[in-house]
Amino acid sequence: MIEFTLPWAFALLALPLLVRWLTPPHRESQDSLQVPYFQRLVLLSGETPRAGASVLRRRRIQGIVSILGWCLLVLAAARPEWVGEPINIEKSARDLMLALDLSGSMDARDFSDANGQEQNRLTAAKGVLEDFAALREGDRLGLIVFGNAAYLQAPFTDDRETWLTLLEESEVAMAGQSTALGDAIGLAISVFQASDTSNRVLIVLTDGNDTGSRVPPRDAATIAAANDVTIYTVAVGDPATIGEEALDLDTLNAVAESTQGASFQALDTQALEKAYEEINRLEPAKYDSLSYRPRSSLFHIPLGLFAALYLLALPLFALLGLRRQRSVHV
Repeated sequence: MIEFTLPWAFALLALPLLVRWLTPPHRESQDSLQVPYFQRLVLLSGETPRAGASVLRRRRIQGIVSILGWCLLVLAAARPEWVGEPINIEKSARDLMLALDLSGSMDARDFSDANGQEQNRLTAAKGVLEDFAALREGDRLGLIVFGNAAYLQAPFTDDRETWLTLLEESEVAMAGQSTALGDAIGLAISVFQASDTSNRVLIVLTDGNDTGSRVPPRDAATIAAANDVTIYTVAVGDPATIGEEALDLDTLNAVAESTQGASFQALDTQALEKAYEEINRLEPAKYDSLSYRPRSSLFHIPLGLFAALYLLALPLFALLGLRRQRSVHV
Protein backbone atom coordinates (compact mmCIF):
# COMPACT_ATOMS: atom_id res chain seq x y z
CA MET A 1 0.00 0.00 0.00
CA ILE A 2 0.99 3.64 -0.45
CA GLU A 3 1.29 6.07 2.46
CA PHE A 4 2.22 9.76 2.52
CA THR A 5 4.80 11.10 4.98
CA LEU A 6 3.53 14.70 4.61
CA PRO A 7 -0.17 14.41 3.74
CA TRP A 8 -0.77 18.07 4.66
CA ALA A 9 1.10 18.99 1.47
CA PHE A 10 -2.09 18.23 -0.52
CA ALA A 11 -3.49 21.52 0.82
CA LEU A 12 -1.13 23.21 -1.66
CA LEU A 13 -3.37 21.98 -4.50
CA ALA A 14 -5.64 24.98 -3.82
CA LEU A 15 -2.77 27.48 -3.98
CA PRO A 16 -3.12 28.28 -7.74
CA LEU A 17 -6.88 28.96 -7.27
CA LEU A 18 -6.09 31.25 -4.35
CA VAL A 19 -3.50 33.16 -6.41
CA ARG A 20 -5.92 33.47 -9.32
CA TRP A 21 -8.63 34.80 -7.01
CA LEU A 22 -6.49 37.28 -5.04
CA THR A 23 -4.20 38.69 -7.74
CA PRO A 24 -5.24 40.64 -10.89
CA PRO A 25 -4.20 39.55 -14.39
CA HIS A 26 -0.74 40.55 -15.48
CA ARG A 27 -0.66 43.91 -17.25
CA GLU A 28 2.14 45.16 -19.44
CA SER A 29 2.50 48.66 -20.92
CA GLN A 30 3.95 49.25 -24.38
CA ASP A 31 4.96 52.40 -26.19
CA SER A 32 2.80 53.49 -29.12
CA LEU A 33 3.15 55.89 -31.99
CA GLN A 34 0.38 58.27 -32.90
CA VAL A 35 0.25 59.19 -36.59
CA PRO A 36 -2.21 61.42 -38.52
CA TYR A 37 -2.63 58.84 -41.31
CA PHE A 38 -3.80 55.97 -39.05
CA GLN A 39 -6.77 55.05 -41.23
CA ARG A 40 -4.59 54.83 -44.33
CA LEU A 41 -2.25 52.42 -42.47
CA VAL A 42 -5.21 50.32 -41.52
CA LEU A 43 -6.35 50.09 -45.12
CA LEU A 44 -2.90 49.27 -46.39
CA SER A 45 -2.15 46.63 -43.72
CA GLY A 46 -5.59 45.02 -43.74
CA GLU A 47 -5.52 44.79 -39.89
CA THR A 48 -8.63 45.43 -37.84
CA PRO A 49 -8.17 48.01 -35.05
CA ARG A 50 -8.50 46.58 -31.50
CA ALA A 51 -8.92 48.05 -28.03
CA GLY A 52 -5.80 49.38 -26.38
CA ALA A 53 -5.85 46.85 -23.50
CA SER A 54 -6.23 43.11 -23.89
CA VAL A 55 -5.80 40.00 -21.72
CA LEU A 56 -3.70 37.25 -23.16
CA ARG A 57 -5.52 33.93 -23.28
CA ARG A 58 -3.82 30.58 -22.77
CA ARG A 59 -4.41 27.67 -25.00
CA ARG A 60 -6.43 24.89 -23.34
CA ILE A 61 -3.52 22.49 -23.52
CA GLN A 62 -1.33 24.99 -21.66
CA GLY A 63 -3.84 25.08 -18.83
CA ILE A 64 -4.04 21.28 -18.70
CA VAL A 65 -0.27 20.92 -18.59
CA SER A 66 0.04 23.56 -15.87
CA ILE A 67 -2.58 21.88 -13.68
CA LEU A 68 -1.08 18.43 -14.22
CA GLY A 69 2.44 19.69 -13.47
CA TRP A 70 1.33 21.38 -10.26
CA CYS A 71 -0.45 18.19 -9.12
CA LEU A 72 2.73 16.18 -9.73
CA LEU A 73 4.81 18.65 -7.70
CA VAL A 74 2.36 18.53 -4.79
CA LEU A 75 2.32 14.73 -4.96
CA ALA A 76 6.11 14.62 -4.72
CA ALA A 77 6.05 17.12 -1.82
CA ALA A 78 3.68 14.78 0.09
CA ARG A 79 6.51 12.18 0.09
CA PRO A 80 4.71 9.03 -1.04
CA GLU A 81 6.11 5.72 0.25
CA TRP A 82 5.38 2.14 -0.66
CA VAL A 83 4.75 0.18 2.54
CA GLY A 84 5.32 -3.56 2.21
CA GLU A 85 3.85 -6.47 4.13
CA PRO A 86 4.87 -6.82 7.81
CA ILE A 87 8.13 -8.72 8.36
CA ASN A 88 8.67 -10.48 11.69
CA ILE A 89 12.17 -10.88 13.09
CA GLU A 90 13.00 -13.02 16.10
CA LYS A 91 15.81 -11.63 18.21
CA SER A 92 17.46 -13.42 21.11
CA ALA A 93 16.18 -12.37 24.50
CA ARG A 94 19.17 -13.83 26.37
CA ASP A 95 22.83 -12.99 26.97
CA LEU A 96 24.77 -16.10 28.00
CA MET A 97 28.24 -15.78 29.50
CA LEU A 98 30.53 -18.77 29.94
CA ALA A 99 33.34 -18.50 32.52
CA LEU A 100 36.13 -21.04 31.99
CA ASP A 101 38.73 -21.96 34.61
CA LEU A 102 42.27 -21.95 33.13
CA SER A 103 44.16 -22.75 36.33
CA GLY A 104 47.07 -25.17 36.21
CA SER A 105 44.97 -28.10 37.44
CA MET A 106 42.92 -27.97 34.22
CA ASP A 107 45.89 -29.74 32.60
CA ALA A 108 45.15 -32.96 34.52
CA ARG A 109 44.54 -35.81 32.06
CA ASP A 110 41.64 -37.59 33.72
CA PHE A 111 39.12 -37.26 30.86
CA SER A 112 38.86 -39.26 27.64
CA ASP A 113 37.48 -38.52 24.18
CA ALA A 114 35.00 -40.59 22.11
CA ASN A 115 37.84 -42.91 21.03
CA GLY A 116 38.94 -43.56 24.59
CA GLN A 117 42.07 -41.41 24.27
CA GLU A 118 43.10 -39.50 27.37
CA GLN A 119 42.78 -35.71 27.28
CA ASN A 120 43.12 -32.97 29.83
CA ARG A 121 40.17 -31.28 31.47
CA LEU A 122 40.41 -28.11 29.39
CA THR A 123 40.35 -30.00 26.08
CA ALA A 124 37.31 -31.99 27.22
CA ALA A 125 35.59 -28.79 28.35
CA LYS A 126 36.29 -27.10 25.00
CA GLY A 127 34.71 -29.98 23.08
CA VAL A 128 31.57 -29.92 25.22
CA LEU A 129 31.34 -26.11 25.05
CA GLU A 130 31.58 -26.20 21.26
CA ASP A 131 28.62 -28.59 21.09
CA PHE A 132 26.74 -26.52 23.65
CA ALA A 133 27.31 -23.28 21.70
CA ALA A 134 25.94 -24.92 18.54
CA LEU A 135 22.65 -25.53 20.38
CA ARG A 136 22.33 -21.92 21.58
CA GLU A 137 21.10 -20.56 18.27
CA GLY A 138 20.00 -16.97 18.75
CA ASP A 139 21.74 -16.38 22.09
CA ARG A 140 24.51 -13.83 22.35
CA LEU A 141 27.52 -15.62 23.81
CA GLY A 142 30.37 -14.20 25.85
CA LEU A 143 33.50 -15.82 27.29
CA ILE A 144 35.45 -15.09 30.47
CA VAL A 145 38.64 -16.95 31.36
CA PHE A 146 40.05 -16.86 34.87
CA GLY A 147 43.11 -17.96 36.80
CA ASN A 148 44.96 -15.54 39.08
CA ALA A 149 42.46 -12.94 37.77
CA ALA A 150 39.48 -12.88 35.45
CA TYR A 151 39.66 -11.61 31.88
CA LEU A 152 37.01 -10.96 29.26
CA GLN A 153 38.06 -13.16 26.35
CA ALA A 154 34.98 -12.47 24.19
CA PRO A 155 32.26 -9.84 24.77
CA PHE A 156 28.67 -10.76 23.94
CA THR A 157 28.42 -11.57 20.25
CA ASP A 158 26.24 -13.29 17.66
CA ASP A 159 29.36 -14.33 15.74
CA ARG A 160 29.74 -18.01 16.61
CA GLU A 161 32.91 -18.48 14.55
CA THR A 162 34.76 -15.72 16.36
CA TRP A 163 33.57 -16.96 19.74
CA LEU A 164 34.71 -20.52 18.99
CA THR A 165 38.09 -19.24 17.78
CA LEU A 166 38.63 -17.32 21.02
CA LEU A 167 37.59 -20.39 23.01
CA GLU A 168 40.05 -22.58 21.09
CA GLU A 169 42.87 -20.09 21.71
CA SER A 170 42.42 -20.38 25.48
CA GLU A 171 45.24 -22.36 27.10
CA VAL A 172 45.95 -23.79 30.55
CA ALA A 173 47.60 -21.26 32.92
CA MET A 174 47.12 -18.48 30.36
CA ALA A 175 45.50 -16.42 33.11
CA GLY A 176 47.67 -17.79 35.91
CA GLN A 177 47.79 -20.90 38.07
CA SER A 178 45.19 -19.96 40.72
CA THR A 179 41.38 -19.86 40.65
CA ALA A 180 39.80 -16.40 41.06
CA LEU A 181 36.21 -17.64 40.96
CA GLY A 182 34.71 -14.63 42.77
CA ASP A 183 36.46 -12.19 40.41
CA ALA A 184 35.11 -14.09 37.40
CA ILE A 185 31.54 -13.70 38.72
CA GLY A 186 32.19 -10.02 39.43
CA LEU A 187 33.52 -9.42 35.93
CA ALA A 188 30.50 -11.16 34.44
CA ILE A 189 28.18 -8.89 36.44
CA SER A 190 29.89 -5.74 35.10
CA VAL A 191 29.58 -7.05 31.54
CA PHE A 192 25.89 -7.85 32.06
CA GLN A 193 25.27 -4.34 33.41
CA ALA A 194 26.30 -2.94 30.03
CA SER A 195 23.75 -5.19 28.30
CA ASP A 196 20.12 -4.23 27.66
CA THR A 197 18.88 -7.84 27.85
CA SER A 198 16.94 -8.75 30.99
CA ASN A 199 17.51 -12.53 30.68
CA ARG A 200 21.08 -13.07 31.90
CA VAL A 201 22.77 -16.43 32.41
CA LEU A 202 26.30 -17.19 33.63
CA ILE A 203 27.77 -20.71 33.39
CA VAL A 204 30.94 -21.27 35.41
CA LEU A 205 33.19 -24.28 34.81
CA THR A 206 35.93 -24.82 37.38
CA ASP A 207 37.97 -27.63 38.91
CA GLY A 208 39.19 -25.90 42.06
CA ASN A 209 38.21 -23.61 44.90
CA ASP A 210 38.56 -19.85 45.10
CA THR A 211 42.14 -18.90 45.96
CA GLY A 212 42.16 -15.20 46.64
CA SER A 213 39.50 -13.27 44.75
CA ARG A 214 38.96 -9.69 45.83
CA VAL A 215 35.26 -10.53 46.23
CA PRO A 216 34.36 -13.93 47.78
CA PRO A 217 32.24 -16.10 45.46
CA ARG A 218 29.22 -16.13 47.78
CA ASP A 219 29.20 -12.31 48.02
CA ALA A 220 29.62 -12.02 44.27
CA ALA A 221 26.67 -14.39 43.81
CA THR A 222 24.52 -12.18 46.04
CA ILE A 223 25.33 -9.19 43.86
CA ALA A 224 24.61 -11.30 40.76
CA ALA A 225 21.17 -12.21 42.11
CA ALA A 226 20.43 -8.52 42.67
CA ASN A 227 21.29 -7.92 39.01
CA ASP A 228 19.00 -10.75 37.81
CA VAL A 229 21.92 -12.98 36.78
CA THR A 230 21.27 -16.73 36.99
CA ILE A 231 24.43 -18.76 37.66
CA TYR A 232 24.99 -22.44 36.80
CA THR A 233 28.14 -24.02 38.18
CA VAL A 234 29.86 -27.05 36.69
CA ALA A 235 32.55 -28.72 38.81
CA VAL A 236 35.02 -30.97 36.99
CA GLY A 237 37.72 -33.22 38.37
CA ASP A 238 38.19 -35.44 41.37
CA PRO A 239 36.25 -34.34 44.49
CA ALA A 240 38.84 -36.11 46.65
CA THR A 241 41.57 -33.66 45.65
CA ILE A 242 43.03 -31.68 48.53
CA GLY A 243 44.83 -28.36 48.83
CA GLU A 244 44.34 -25.42 46.47
CA GLU A 245 43.05 -27.76 43.77
CA ALA A 246 40.28 -29.17 45.97
CA LEU A 247 36.72 -28.74 44.79
CA ASP A 248 34.68 -26.48 47.05
CA LEU A 249 31.31 -28.04 46.21
CA ASP A 250 29.56 -26.27 49.07
CA THR A 251 30.49 -22.87 47.69
CA LEU A 252 29.56 -23.83 44.14
CA ASN A 253 26.17 -25.11 45.32
CA ALA A 254 25.56 -21.94 47.35
CA VAL A 255 26.48 -19.71 44.41
CA ALA A 256 24.01 -21.50 42.14
CA GLU A 257 21.19 -21.65 44.70
CA SER A 258 21.40 -17.96 45.61
CA THR A 259 20.81 -17.00 41.96
CA GLN A 260 18.05 -19.56 41.27
CA GLY A 261 20.46 -21.61 39.18
CA ALA A 262 21.75 -25.16 39.52
CA SER A 263 25.02 -26.91 40.30
CA PHE A 264 26.50 -29.91 38.48
CA GLN A 265 29.46 -32.20 39.02
CA ALA A 266 31.22 -33.94 36.12
CA LEU A 267 33.88 -36.61 36.73
CA ASP A 268 34.13 -37.61 33.07
CA THR A 269 33.24 -36.43 29.57
CA GLN A 270 29.82 -38.11 29.58
CA ALA A 271 28.86 -36.43 32.85
CA LEU A 272 30.11 -33.10 31.52
CA GLU A 273 27.98 -33.48 28.41
CA LYS A 274 24.92 -34.35 30.49
CA ALA A 275 25.51 -31.28 32.66
CA TYR A 276 25.38 -28.96 29.69
CA GLU A 277 22.41 -30.85 28.23
CA GLU A 278 20.55 -30.21 31.46
CA ILE A 279 21.49 -26.52 31.40
CA ASN A 280 20.24 -26.37 27.82
CA ARG A 281 16.94 -27.87 28.98
CA LEU A 282 16.64 -25.48 31.94
CA GLU A 283 17.39 -22.48 29.76
CA PRO A 284 15.42 -22.99 26.51
CA ALA A 285 15.91 -20.48 23.73
CA LYS A 286 13.99 -17.25 24.21
CA TYR A 287 13.22 -14.74 21.50
CA ASP A 288 11.83 -11.24 21.28
CA SER A 289 9.62 -10.89 18.23
CA LEU A 290 10.14 -7.66 16.31
CA SER A 291 7.86 -6.60 13.48
CA TYR A 292 8.40 -3.90 10.89
CA ARG A 293 7.08 -2.95 7.47
CA PRO A 294 9.66 -2.11 4.79
CA ARG A 295 9.26 1.32 3.25
CA SER A 296 10.43 2.53 -0.16
CA SER A 297 10.33 6.21 -1.06
CA LEU A 298 8.40 7.00 -4.26
CA PHE A 299 8.65 10.81 -4.43
CA HIS A 300 11.10 10.58 -7.33
CA ILE A 301 8.39 9.11 -9.59
CA PRO A 302 6.03 12.15 -9.67
CA LEU A 303 9.08 14.41 -9.74
CA GLY A 304 10.44 12.55 -12.78
CA LEU A 305 7.04 12.68 -14.48
CA PHE A 306 6.92 16.46 -13.89
CA ALA A 307 10.35 16.90 -15.49
CA ALA A 308 9.37 14.70 -18.47
CA LEU A 309 6.09 16.59 -18.89
CA TYR A 310 7.78 19.96 -19.14
CA LEU A 311 10.59 18.71 -21.33
CA LEU A 312 7.90 17.67 -23.81
CA ALA A 313 5.60 20.66 -23.27
CA LEU A 314 8.15 23.47 -23.65
CA PRO A 315 9.18 22.72 -27.26
CA LEU A 316 5.52 22.03 -28.11
CA PHE A 317 4.43 25.43 -26.81
CA ALA A 318 7.32 27.09 -28.64
CA LEU A 319 6.17 25.53 -31.93
CA LEU A 320 2.58 26.62 -31.29
CA GLY A 321 3.79 30.16 -30.59
CA LEU A 322 5.71 30.29 -33.86
CA ARG A 323 2.72 28.97 -35.71
CA ARG A 324 0.52 31.70 -34.20
CA GLN A 325 2.99 34.43 -35.16
CA ARG A 326 3.17 33.19 -38.73
CA SER A 327 -0.62 33.08 -39.02
CA VAL A 328 -0.80 36.66 -37.73
CA HIS A 329 1.76 37.99 -40.21
CA VAL A 330 0.13 36.16 -43.09
